[in-house]
Amino acid sequence: MGSFHQNLKDTGLGIVEAAQEYWHDFILFMREAWILLSLLFVGLAITWWFIDPPPPKHVILATGSVGGEYQALGEKYAEFFAKKHITLELLPTNGAQENINHLVDRKDPVQAAFVQAGVASSKGAAGVQSLGSIGYEPIWFFYRGPVVKETDFEELHGRLKYFVNAKISVGIEGSGTHAQAMHVLEASGLVGGSKLVYLPGAKAVEALQKGEVDGVFMADGIESANVQILLKDPSLHLVNVKRAGAYAHALPFLHVLKVPEGGFNLIRNFPSKDINLLATTTQLLIDDRMHPAIQFLFLEAAKEINGQASFFAERGEFPSFKNSSFPESPVAVHFEEKGAPLLMDYLPFWLAELVNRLFVVLLPFCAFAYPIFLALPSYRKRRVQVRIHRMYGALKMFEGELIASYDPGKHNEYLAKIDLMEYEALKLQVSKSMSSDYYALRTSIDYVRNCLNRGVHPYQTIATEQLPS
Repeated sequence: MGSFHQNLKDTGLGIVEAAQEYWHDFILFMREAWILLSLLFVGLAITWWFIDPPPPKHVILATGSVGGEYQALGEKYAEFFAKKHITLELLPTNGAQENINHLVDRKDPVQAAFVQAGVASSKGAAGVQSLGSIGYEPIWFFYRGPVVKETDFEELHGRLKYFVNAKISVGIEGSGTHAQAMHVLEASGLVGGSKLVYLPGAKAVEALQKGEVDGVFMADGIESANVQILLKDPSLHLVNVKRAGAYAHALPFLHVLKVPEGGFNLIRNFPSKDINLLATTTQLLIDDRMHPAIQFLFLEAAKEINGQASFFAERGEFPSFKNSSFPESPVAVHFEEKGAPLLMDYLPFWLAELVNRLFVVLLPFCAFAYPIFLALPSYRKRRVQVRIHRMYGALKMFEGELIASYDPGKHNEYLAKIDLMEYEALKLQVSKSMSSDYYALRTSIDYVRNCLNRGVHPYQTIATEQLPS
């Protein structure tokens, strides 16, 4: 038995020799199958790029008016996207209808928008899908002057007792504020009796503080700059919607929010008693052509940013996938049922997306390519066998010529021809599995050479025997 050192040396040599053999076979494989492999690679590249293109690095999100909560919310989303190395461009707009128009226009680069529920429906908005609701949007009604009795806002027929001929801002037409204000006024039967003006958020706040208008409707989040200005102004009053439950029943997209006494300001004790507010929700709408990876990114942003506990929402309440007036994105359905792809929890976004695309593209590609790869060894073996059989055929023909018409004077010419055959055989590159056929060919060539080099040539003897006596 050899020493341990010798056994280790033999093992190492065996590994090196095996590696050399595998490398030799690999080189042969690449030389023989490079055309087929190139075609498969081109097919994979086409599949990779066109069937499952990479997610864009730049996305446009339509927000809302300057100073509104949507602008502040959009900035938080942009920060989240920046961490994932995606640029989220924010586009200020005049409100919900403009946002919808951006998404409906198939040539418009805007791919996502914040839109209040109840402003628009899916009718006439083909190609627009929902990623769910991401937060409450209270419908505030601030006014100045003496405190108005709640019953003055409950008349179904007749005029507002306090606001006869008063100026009330209901937001610019096409905005979420205007749509929500008109919903509430129409449901109350109070469309007539006041002079409605149409001011954007910041201008409506300024006009109310200056006394240019008597009341302001505003559908916006509590964190928006405009709402905060109004809440902090002690000269202004906020309406308590006593019949909020009835409004929510009549308009299903509305919700009832409760604010406890002193909830907005303990020092001022504002409000001075428990009140109800009506609220709609913010929907995150998208162009249905948006890349699925970007949709998951929006949903992850909504979970992180809007899923936290807030003044009106409990932790984990948003994103919510209930009562959407637009069809839900299949990605949102998947997110609702199973959450984000597992890889997004453990890998950077770009790497998780790359691995996911590899899986999506390579799985069907491999199903197509696998039979081809299985056939390659047989293909290679068949090619070598054809060459060996072709040389056997040439050798057999040469030997037949010797038997039929052997000429001793052409002995050297015969040897040169057999040497040429052997040289062509030596140029054959075969795998280890084909070695037996390869050496059998060379042995056959050498046999014919030996017959020619014998003292008494069998070909000459056969030819002589065939001569007439």
